[in-house]
Amino acid sequence: MSEFINRNKKQLTWALYALGAVLLLLFLGDQLAGKKAARIAQTLISGLLVGGVYGLVALGIVVINKASGVFNFAHGWMMVVGGMIFWSFFTVSEISAPGAGLLATATMVMVMTTASVRGLVERRNLLIAAGGAVLLTALMTIGGSDWRWLHALTGTFAGAILTGLAVERFAIRPLIGQPLFTAVLMTLAVAEVLHGVTQIAWGTVELNLPIFFDPATGSRFRPIRLESLRDTLDGLAIIRVELVIAFVLALVAFVGFILFFRYTSVGLAMRATSEDQQLAQSMGLRVRVILAITWAVAAFLASIAGVLQGGAVGLSLNISFVALRVFPAVLLGGLESVAGALVGGIIIGIVEQFGTLLNSSEQVGTNLAPYVVLMLVLVIRPDGLFGEKRIERI
Repeated sequence: MSEFINRNKKQLTWALYALGAVLLLLFLGDQLAGKKAARIAQTLISGLLVGGVYGLVALGIVVINKASGVFNFAHGWMMVVGGMIFWSFFTVSEISAPGAGLLATATMVMVMTTASVRGLVERRNLLIAAGGAVLLTALMTIGGSDWRWLHALTGTFAGAILTGLAVERFAIRPLIGQPLFTAVLMTLAVAEVLHGVTQIAWGTVELNLPIFFDPATGSRFRPIRLESLRDTLDGLAIIRVELVIAFVLALVAFVGFILFFRYTSVGLAMRATSEDQQLAQSMGLRVRVILAITWAVAAFLASIAGVLQGGAVGLSLNISFVALRVFPAVLLGGLESVAGALVGGIIIGIVEQFGTLLNSSEQVGTNLAPYVVLMLVLVIRPDGLFGEKRIERI
């Protein structure tokens, strides 16, 4: 008997997986049997829409891990900082010129000193930094409240770049050459620092970020009611417009990053560095600068996700926990897979919504169901759905 098991171990393992999958489907089918088709369709669509934003959050985590091997636990608080900066610019009718100038100057100084502090001393770089600071300040302060979208987008861009570069410069770069686990622990420390900064600057009360409002009525969009499918679904499915807009914008940001990653010289350098840092450096690439750019890009992606999430469900410190819920999506899609980030995010979004539907408890949907799915998938594919199996030779 033992000889038979050893000889057919692989086939028996897959048979057990198949049996488990069948039992799981039977269980879910029995649980969903009492639910109306309209409720199931609404849950599926909502999970898909929520998963799009989750995919954008997962993308920022994957970018850092792909480039440096660091799992960034501060990503959730980068989302909060980006969302809060956007709120500060978007809800104020008149922007303080000195404050905007300080943010613009700090951002340009960090950008121009990425490679070396001495780079700012050169006249050409000094002129570029001064010109960039003036331009950013003008974009953040020009006009009145009618220009608030421009103010908010420019301010968020500058704040995200500054945050990403500062984290890389003062927290990650000094740990080059140290064990990788040290850098991971550093991201936990950075998360707590950002937590404290956001509490001091913006408090702990949930803020209203009115970006998904109907300009005709000045109030939130009316939800989409699938009236034409009422008879087919045996009920009325209702979809929130805010989730639809957030999903579309998340996909636009995702596509924009892919185009940047694949078709620009900076993106090509990031891809080369993510494959092999030593080889990239031997080919003349400035790896430290590329890693700094990677952190800046990840912070910008986190800010976009923070704004979308804050506009859809409200802007608060709880947004940081979205990143914790997205970690299963990152592992599910594959730690180094850009496409896997989107697929994993959508899967986790759907799983969350169905977990809440089946148990009527949000805690089961957000804190239990995604991790159960993650465990099941990783047992079969330890590298994730789209992860690469790397063989290290000693």
